[in-house]
Amino acid sequence: MPSEIETIARETMQKFEVPGLAILYQRGDAEIQSLFLGTDAVGNPVTRDSLFIVASITKLATALSVLRLVDANQIALDDELEKFLPDARAAQHSVTVRTLLCHISGLPMDLPNEHELYGVAKSWDEIQNECLNVELERAPRTRVVYGNVGYGLLARIVERVTQKTFLDALRALVLQPLNIEGYLGDEPSRAVMTLADVRSRHVGTDIEPYNSRYYRALGLPWSGLITNADGALKLVRAFVRFARRNNEPRDFLSDALRHEATQNQTDSLPGGYGGRFDYPVAWWGLGVDLRGDKKPHWTPTNASPYTFGHAGASGCVAWHDPEKNISWAILGTRTADNAWLVRGAAKIGTAMLEPESF
Repeated sequence: MPSEIETIARETMQKFEVPGLAILYQRGDAEIQSLFLGTDAVGNPVTRDSLFIVASITKLATALSVLRLVDANQIALDDELEKFLPDARAAQHSVTVRTLLCHISGLPMDLPNEHELYGVAKSWDEIQNECLNVELERAPRTRVVYGNVGYGLLARIVERVTQKTFLDALRALVLQPLNIEGYLGDEPSRAVMTLADVRSRHVGTDIEPYNSRYYRALGLPWSGLITNADGALKLVRAFVRFARRNNEPRDFLSDALRHEATQNQTDSLPGGYGGRFDYPVAWWGLGVDLRGDKKPHWTPTNASPYTFGHAGASGCVAWHDPEKNISWAILGTRTADNAWLVRGAAKIGTAMLEPESF
């Protein structure tokens, strides 16, 4: 790992009080370069095998499970939600698999009673029923509203098409073919990195977000995946066209579908994540966030507008710049709530994309 990147990484840890970082990057099909620094919030060292709950990077895995079924002709991108989930209140005309993948279905950002729901023990089966009861808050294809409910419905579609639990389907469709160590709703046999700066009234309780066995057991298809840095990198690289993937099937996705998935699906619609992360034009692909002209953003300032991937509020990012043909993943042991991810991790990425870094 170039010394400049390590210097910036250590500065980021000190400035933003991030206890530890796992960093991987790869140019084309060259050998992966890595850097592991520090510890988690309770002193466990960060290593290549360290497991992290990767929050919304989970959406890459959920989207890939859907896209695999698209390639298998079991789902079409423009199939309406009603075809699979007629019992969903959002199953109205123009709400399609495509609109769910790119956050333009008209659904709200989250479950309307999310805070009330989280205050009591719930199972994924109960939460997915809550997703089925959510109504549209606006007409489809009028605004990009990044959210979780649509990915809950996508997971339910996968269950109905495959006749498997979402965990079993995800294993068969994504995790096993990509040789990813990943857990969704099942507790790993070794410790998961404990995150610092979890901001919730449930901190220190048995239902603390991210850090509790309860939260991990929910298996949320929008935020619950547990994997290591290699797993996060493999998820974003599964969208990369024409790459030779060691130990990965070349036919994981068709090149045509990879290309479509990483193109803007939202035209010039405004929207985004809300607050300062709403944009006049919010590009989005089929499961991947596209950088476009978004400012501020989790991608480096020198990244291509066509850079795609995802960020996770637990403190992680996974991106690929197709113009520079560089992929990277940064996983930290502090949540993103103090802005270290959008400021510090993006600065690390800036150094990675400089030619002298290689």
